[in-house]
Amino acid sequence: MSLTARIGELSPYLRLLRPELYYMDLTLPSSSAILASYIATGGLPKLIPFLIAIIGGFAAITSSYVFNDCCDIDIDMINLPGRPLPSSRISKNSALIYVFLLLVIAGASATYLNPESLLILFIAVGTITIYSIFAKRYTFLSFLPVGISYGLVPIGIWVAFDPIGLLKGGDGVTLPLPAIFFGLMMCVTDWAFTLGGVSRDLEGDRIKGAPTMPVTFGISFTARFVTIWWIVGVIASVLIGWSAHLGPIYFVGAFASGLWMLVQCFDFIRYPTPERGGALFLKGSNYRAIMFGSMILDVVLCIYAGSYVSILW
Repeated sequence: MSLTARIGELSPYLRLLRPELYYMDLTLPSSSAILASYIATGGLPKLIPFLIAIIGGFAAITSSYVFNDCCDIDIDMINLPGRPLPSSRISKNSALIYVFLLLVIAGASATYLNPESLLILFIAVGTITIYSIFAKRYTFLSFLPVGISYGLVPIGIWVAFDPIGLLKGGDGVTLPLPAIFFGLMMCVTDWAFTLGGVSRDLEGDRIKGAPTMPVTFGISFTARFVTIWWIVGVIASVLIGWSAHLGPIYFVGAFASGLWMLVQCFDFIRYPTPERGGALFLKGSNYRAIMFGSMILDVVLCIYAGSYVSILW
C-alpha cells in the first residue's frame, strides 16, 4: 500500500485534504517563497517566515478542497461515494468548521507575513467560492475562477517575501516578471488541471445538471482544450526560469517534466475517457510538484554553489 493511501486511511479529515496532491500543495508555497526571497535579496528566506508561509499556503489551498466537497456532496455520491462527506464519515457541518479553521490558519499566517498577502488571500477565497457555490452549476466556464484563485497563491506567497509596497514596504511599483509568470503558469495549468478532474466526474455532473465543459461539449473537445493550456503552462514555466535567471537544473526539470506532461495530454486526446481525465488530473499535480522541486533545488544551488551555473552552461 502506498504512503498516500495510508495517509488517506488514517483519518477522514486528512482524506479531505487530498493527500494524493500534497506533493504539489507543499512545493508550491515553498518554491514561491524561495524564489521571491532569491529575487529580492539574493538569499533564502528566514526559517520562521518560510515555515509559516508553507503552513499558511497549504491551509489556504486545502481549505478550498474541503469547501468544494461540501458543495458537491450530491455529485460525489455518484462519482466518488467513498469520500468522507458522501460516505457520511464526516458531517457537512463538521467539514464547514474544518474549512473555517483552515482559513483561520491561512489568514493568521498571511497577517503575520504581510497584510498584502492577507488581501490576496481574501480575493482568492472569494474567487474560489464563486466556483464552488455558483459557477459549476451554471456555466461551462466554471474552471475560470478556479485558475484565477490558484494563480493568486504564488502571488500571495511572493509578496510576503518581496512586498509590492501598497500596504508594507517594497517599491510600490509592481510585481517582478518571475512573479507574474509564476501566477500565469499556475492560473492556466489549473484550468487544465481542473478540467481533467471534471472529465473524471462526467457522469455525476450530467445527472445533477452541472453544465461543465465535458458535459456541454464532450470529453474529446475538453481533452484538446486542456492540452492547449498545458502547452501554455509549460511555456510559462520556461519564462519563469528565463526571467529569474535560473540555472540548468531548473530548466532540465521544467523541460523534462513539461514534455512528459504533454505526452500525457496527447494520450488523453487519443483516448478521451473519464478515467484518462482523472489520471491526467493526478499527473498534472505530479508535473507541477517536479517543476517546483527543480526550482527549489536550482535556487539553493545558485545561492550556495553559484559557480555551478557557469560551469554547467
